[in-house]
Amino acid sequence: MKTQPMLTALALALPLALAQAPAQARDLTVVNFGGANGDAQNAAFIQPFEKETGKKVIPVAYNGEQAKVKAMVQAKNVVWDAVEVETGDLGRGCDEGLYENIDWGTILNKGDLVRGALKYCGVGTFVWSTVLAYNAETLKTPPTGWADFWDVKKFPGKRGLRKGAHYNVEFALMADGVPPQDVYKVLATPEGVDRAFKKLDEIKPYVQWWEAGAQPPQMLSAGDVVMSAAYNGRIDAAQREGRPLKVVWNQSVYDFDYWVIPAGSPNKDQAIEFIRYASSPKAQAAYSQHIAYGPISKEAIGMLKPEILANVPNSPANARNALFNDLEFWTDHGEELEQRFTAWAAR
Repeated sequence: MKTQPMLTALALALPLALAQAPAQARDLTVVNFGGANGDAQNAAFIQPFEKETGKKVIPVAYNGEQAKVKAMVQAKNVVWDAVEVETGDLGRGCDEGLYENIDWGTILNKGDLVRGALKYCGVGTFVWSTVLAYNAETLKTPPTGWADFWDVKKFPGKRGLRKGAHYNVEFALMADGVPPQDVYKVLATPEGVDRAFKKLDEIKPYVQWWEAGAQPPQMLSAGDVVMSAAYNGRIDAAQREGRPLKVVWNQSVYDFDYWVIPAGSPNKDQAIEFIRYASSPKAQAAYSQHIAYGPISKEAIGMLKPEILANVPNSPANARNALFNDLEFWTDHGEELEQRFTAWAAR
């Protein structure tokens, strides 16, 4: 998701340094994707939690490498305690028994959580979105949706897309006229998949592919592309730096990152305590002050000022014509779609 820094030296050193440590001899280790998201979590979750509880937290940034989690669990040497994962990894990891099987609905105020925040053995960290973004200095006529993204006559120039099937097949169908609420019904059919890839054929010559979340703002600012799919938090960070980038919320795809606890963590109880704190309305509202990702708490949404609410994915206005990423669909069909995309991209 969203930010993909190099794995810190701390993360590499921890397994060796702590391998022989007694269960209660080390501090709580919280793993996230770093970058602007990591900074926001540090300000809204980690530092206040340390201050209120007196417990030390070690933050670690990673690239989402679930192989590292799997190796820890299998070796019974778990040194990561609360780990932020993306939607696809949540489903696979729960099925493989990599995470503690916790009924978060009995720990948190279930009635306060927005739809989708509770999934399998994880609980939402925040709500984020993949949006259409553009440089307002480059494009004087703003695009309004994915049909404009595909319209290379009206909007000439290169486009940026993340290299992968996920989101791109959804964008393609919406560009082809499928309403957001019908996208996954269409994609669940062979004809719908063919339709998405046929639409992708149209835009392929104009695409500059990206893989890291930092790339779209850079590409837009440099004029390498006229518009791009992008993570909304990355665009928000660029806007805070004064760059003239804009977001089109229409037909965005919103999703969650999730907290999980690796199976066998000796700090399981502390990890639960931290995640409970990070999920509270106070912490969730504070987090959205630092980065434009939305709260998992309904109460927190109501606590946000209008100028903050205008920039989060799950505000009533921004979510009006948005698509909620379907975890179950991607769990069932993701592998075949990614394989087809890889073959298509290589042609």
